[in-house]
Amino acid sequence: MIYGMGASRVWFITGASSGFGRELANAALGRGDRVVAGARDAGRLADLATDDRVHAISLDVVDGAARERAVQEALGRFGRIDVLVNNAGRTQVGAVEETTEEELRSLFELHFFAPAALTRLVLPHMRAQGGGAIVQMSSVGGQITAPGFGAYCATKFALEGLTQALRDEVAPFGIRTLIVEPGAFRTGLFRPSAAYQSRAMPEYADTVGPTREYVGGNDGLQPGDPAKAAQAILTALDAEDPPLRLVLGEDAIDSIRSRLDQLTGELLEWEEVGRRTAIDGPDPL
Repeated sequence: MIYGMGASRVWFITGASSGFGRELANAALGRGDRVVAGARDAGRLADLATDDRVHAISLDVVDGAARERAVQEALGRFGRIDVLVNNAGRTQVGAVEETTEEELRSLFELHFFAPAALTRLVLPHMRAQGGGAIVQMSSVGGQITAPGFGAYCATKFALEGLTQALRDEVAPFGIRTLIVEPGAFRTGLFRPSAAYQSRAMPEYADTVGPTREYVGGNDGLQPGDPAKAAQAILTALDAEDPPLRLVLGEDAIDSIRSRLDQLTGELLEWEEVGRRTAIDGPDPL
């Protein structure tokens, strides 16, 4: 089991007003747990907050002071945090050249620096209580890329690298990590109001244009079920030998398997060149 905190666990979930965050809150409540649900607009949590096992908070994860208040408020209400789910996020489409410095930094604040900061805030408490779990909601885009998703994928790659190192740092304290890599799921990620797009340049119409069309035309058509994803995450958290990465959706599994095959092939093709880079001569020692 990824953590052993007794029958009732306390979850701290960001971006809990919709999508994966909402379904994870529902799944946790369904198994008798308690939930601290965070959202920028706490009013969207009103239906959840009618349950006395739910503590709804207004939380903009890129606000450092708000993060600290939220963690202290959670501890004040329930006395512990057993599972942190860094879920808040959004999509972004734009070629690297189209993406401005401000847009890139803003996305990193949301997808990388905010989860890293929340992780640092809860770790002392998890160490003190003898265990816990950090769940990072990444994406298939944490392993593969596509034209126009450069900034988005960069943030997810960074979060996954941080979390992979974190796993080995905190395992001795009974703290486990889980990176979730969903493919296309029927969340609000592609809603016109939520799908941020950098200013398009005509030079990238052939490469990034199809990505823009995909995002613009697939809201509500994604094959993945967020409720089933939430149950899969609970299954992984409860496993005796939990994974570091949980890939969700046939599209994500197939895409990542293809990427692994490509990486293996490239490594084999260029292995001899790479191995010929050692200094010639005897070992100086």
